[in-house]
Amino acid sequence: MKHYSDIIIAPVITEKSTAERANNVYIFKVVKDATKTEIKSAIEKAFNVIVTKVNTLNTKSKKKRVGKYSGRTKTYKKAIVTLKDGSSIEI
Repeated sequence: MKHYSDIIIAPVITEKSTAERANNVYIFKVVKDATKTEIKSAIEKAFNVIVTKVNTLNTKSKKKRVGKYSGRTKTYKKAIVTLKDGSSIEI
């Protein structure tokens, strides 16, 4: 079994994700091959909370341009984690 630091990469800090914290919903970047059950156990071990629901999605790359140079952003897997009422994570 993998260690939780091998599954969770970083929290996603955006306006939308910050607003969702009021509903006990947190968003994390995770490794591409992580399953929902692995993500659930990793969040529970890392932050000592109870997870009720995990939704995942694979983000697509976007075209970006800086001056004459163009490229694409990296793709990653995003996990949207819902916690039990009364639980919270300090990020």
